[in-house]
Amino acid sequence: MYKKLPTRAENFSEWYNELVKRVGLAENSSVRGCMTIKPYGFAIWEKIQAILDHAFKETGHENAYFPLFIPKSYFTREAAHVEGFAKECAVVTHYRLKSDAETNQIIVDNEAKLDEELIVRPTSETIIWHSYKNWIQSYRDLPLLINQWSNVVRWEMRTRLFLRTTEFLWQEGHTAHATQTEAEQEVLQMLNIYADFGKDYLAIPFLKGVKTEHEKFAGAEKTYTIEALMQDGKALQAGTSHFLGQSFAKAFDVTFTNQAGQMDYVWGTSWGITTRLIGALIMAHSDDKGLVLPPRLAPIQVIIIPIYRTQEEKAAIQQQARIIQEQLRTHHIIVKFDDRDEHKPGWKFAEYELKGVPIRLAIGPNDLANHTVELTRRDTSEKIVIQANQLVGQVIQLLADIQNNLYQRAHQFREANTYAVNTYEAFKEAIAQKRGFILAHWDGTTETERKIQAETKATIRCIPLEGTPEPGKCMYTGKPSKQRVVFAQAY
Repeated sequence: MYKKLPTRAENFSEWYNELVKRVGLAENSSVRGCMTIKPYGFAIWEKIQAILDHAFKETGHENAYFPLFIPKSYFTREAAHVEGFAKECAVVTHYRLKSDAETNQIIVDNEAKLDEELIVRPTSETIIWHSYKNWIQSYRDLPLLINQWSNVVRWEMRTRLFLRTTEFLWQEGHTAHATQTEAEQEVLQMLNIYADFGKDYLAIPFLKGVKTEHEKFAGAEKTYTIEALMQDGKALQAGTSHFLGQSFAKAFDVTFTNQAGQMDYVWGTSWGITTRLIGALIMAHSDDKGLVLPPRLAPIQVIIIPIYRTQEEKAAIQQQARIIQEQLRTHHIIVKFDDRDEHKPGWKFAEYELKGVPIRLAIGPNDLANHTVELTRRDTSEKIVIQANQLVGQVIQLLADIQNNLYQRAHQFREANTYAVNTYEAFKEAIAQKRGFILAHWDGTTETERKIQAETKATIRCIPLEGTPEPGKCMYTGKPSKQRVVFAQAY
């Protein structure tokens, strides 16, 4: 059917790239650095979007939409923000093209130059806070809890499908609050929603922590992060939640009359996840045979494949397969019956194994005679023959078992690849030979952080929120350290 996939051990990067394309999740666009998300990949994103959108609305957030284009002058109002994004911005300078009669080419009309250049949004804080100035006057207008599902553009030099592309899809929440405490509670609430989503749906254990001053979001006072460990030992930042303080409120003069009748600046937050989560799914769970998807996010949860030799057998098996299909659908299980004649069962087995469908259900003449079906788990390749009248209960339980097994497997992998080191020599050896999450003491300075990164390509992924702080000495400088931080090489 297909040329054999590269293995993870041989070349993890090549394995990932080939798997994304071969499964039909996405492909490179003709526009440099951009991707086309194909239906199977977009179906996963739609599930992610629906689940998180419900969680946001349950906590009082509403969806809105803001312009793709941001006036350049808006970026200059928040110094740290513009410095952080300046090198990634795509800029619109003209609003019209024209035909050149001499060369018969389409060229930029220099007479149609914009009075003010427009930035194609890399993130929306500036355009949103400009709107908030008009929306907020009193404490009665707060909290303002807004989210938008959109695309953004960041001019990346090195791209990889889902993980880092010039244009990508995401959600970005932007909230305004009357007090610092309320804003800080919002930041942690959204971080926990992301982490719970990771465990319950992605089947990935996320490490929660705070970014260092060097790694935090441009314009934020504090950035919280969820970090995941991929099968090659590299870390992946899966989502962030930012405490903005009053910086954007001051930049855009967003004030309100508080309950004491005094004028004050509002307190802000922003938080987001992207289509990068699909990349995390692939790299956390999949194997050398193809994609492995957690059932709660799989576009197809059960695939039914008929096995027959004669037209008479085909008709009988099709009838039974459609009955099974309807029984499963009644219990909200996403099931597909593949009755195509142009491919043999073995070809279909390989196709749906590659696509990561959690359960394969095969039914042939012997199954009809014995009132049985054969189920195969994608996560373990285990085959189970069961009575047809027990099918629905068995499938429901099996989907739950697969979901749990994928999480436990990912959690065990993370635990087995998390190390504590005390010396810089041990740190360099661990990074070179094992990768993984490395817990080490750091003196808290950006200078030391940058030196370690330059020498090892490892960055501080976060200062962990969980666990008891353990004072010690910085592995690099020997200076005092309040607690261990998490280092890793990362995507």
